[in-house]
Amino acid sequence: MQLDATDRRILRALQKQGRITNAELADQVNLSPSACHRRVQRLETEGYVAGYHARLDLKRIGRATIVFVEIKLSGQSDEILDAFEREVHRVPDVLECHLMAGSADYLLKIVAADTEDFARIHRRYLSRLPGVTQMQSSFALRTVVETTAVDI
Repeated sequence: MQLDATDRRILRALQKQGRITNAELADQVNLSPSACHRRVQRLETEGYVAGYHARLDLKRIGRATIVFVEIKLSGQSDEILDAFEREVHRVPDVLECHLMAGSADYLLKIVAADTEDFARIHRRYLSRLPGVTQMQSSFALRTVVETTAVDI
């Protein structure tokens, strides 16, 4: 399916405000509510809209420390990669895990309450991940840009 200009307007609006009512969305993109609803359903069915999420205030929930962890593995075989990926899914504090090109094999984004909490996460989970030979942790001092919106 090709995205037309109206689809793109819908996707831009949904990225900014995922809880917008269908009537408000239809008004914004100059469609009738029924036509807008059909388009949104099609965009969801076709996989253009992967989901709707609440973005929590990490400070308010006591998890304001963001840590990026570069992981190097002992090898790149399917068995090593699969074992690592299977286990990293079990670490509750990992927000993101990316297979990388470059000096690190994986990059993790981890949320913690503070440095002591990150030490707990490191001891309990990260140090036990299979195939890991080296880890480099970097603490974010401040978030400058945070978005999930992409240019459509």
